[in-house]
Amino acid sequence: MRVVVTIQHPGHVHFFKHAVSELEARGHEVYVFARENEVTVDLLECYGIDHEVLAGGSNSLLSLAAVQATYETRLLRRARRIDPDVITAIGGVAAAHVAAALDAKSVVFYDTEHATLIKKLAYPFADVVCTPACYRGDVGSKQVRYPGYHELAYLHPNRFDPDPSVLEAVGLEPEDTLAVARFSSWDSSHDVGQGGFDDPRDVVACLEEAGAHVLFTSEIDLPPDLEDHRLATSPDRMHDLLYYADVVVGEGATTAAEAALLGTPAVYVNSLSLGYTTELEERYGLLFNFHGDDRHQAGLEKAVSILEADDPTTWERRRDRVLAETVDVTDVVVREVETAPRDGSLDRASLTANPS
Repeated sequence: MRVVVTIQHPGHVHFFKHAVSELEARGHEVYVFARENEVTVDLLECYGIDHEVLAGGSNSLLSLAAVQATYETRLLRRARRIDPDVITAIGGVAAAHVAAALDAKSVVFYDTEHATLIKKLAYPFADVVCTPACYRGDVGSKQVRYPGYHELAYLHPNRFDPDPSVLEAVGLEPEDTLAVARFSSWDSSHDVGQGGFDDPRDVVACLEEAGAHVLFTSEIDLPPDLEDHRLATSPDRMHDLLYYADVVVGEGATTAAEAALLGTPAVYVNSLSLGYTTELEERYGLLFNFHGDDRHQAGLEKAVSILEADDPTTWERRRDRVLAETVDVTDVVVREVETAPRDGSLDRASLTANPS
């Protein structure tokens, strides 16, 4: 079987990296196409994933539309030569459109309910839409729900083994208290009108006053006096760092979920909430979402209280519960791609997640 994977964000690399290798090991031909976006290409190269870059980055919603059009046009040309059986993606606008044009099957994964533009452009054309069970939305008979989260495609214990050498790489000792911060650019189509922290300087100062070493990643330029706190290690080491952190604070839902699923308490400061962030907060107590007008101050107060409590056993126990009730999502990806035949005879809604 010939499979096309489309990658438009660093998180997509993490999500598909194990599925790509497993599909290839099972005898399928896999073709990966990407566009430049933050460290997407760097990660593909770090993981040794063969790929072709079809479009550059964007710095505004207007330029994003132009980049998306370029990406989709070039993807159609490449895919026409490949004649794929399946095209898969997260979000899947280009994947669903190109698959429909070529009579291939499209398997789309998504977990972001408020991304209405992407849903309107992708869902009507997709053959299969795979969502976490906690996804707040009904896509109809093409929807396949599974007990898990995107991040468990690469952070499930079957897929991830933390490397403690990351602490030495960033100049820390195992006994040091570490806080990791993540600042977002707010330039996605679903970010319009939203917000997170009021002042990155205050975030760093507050966490330092609580006794933590603070390292951050950021999609935007920050004041020069904060540059000493910018994470300088290779982007593929980020998850090691999240695992060994004592708390993670940030504006990005993906990073917050990654930390939570690694057993590190996450303070998510964003005016938006999602099905998976809500579940990680209300069911598992590993993530704390602050989205009101006082979200900046309330989020920092929660982060400081976590540092002061210094209670790793609680977080480990809560993580164990999550893992007991969810699946290795790479298994779901491989299964859905392999069971998306051209004739469409399979009842997609009848599929259930693997019990492992």
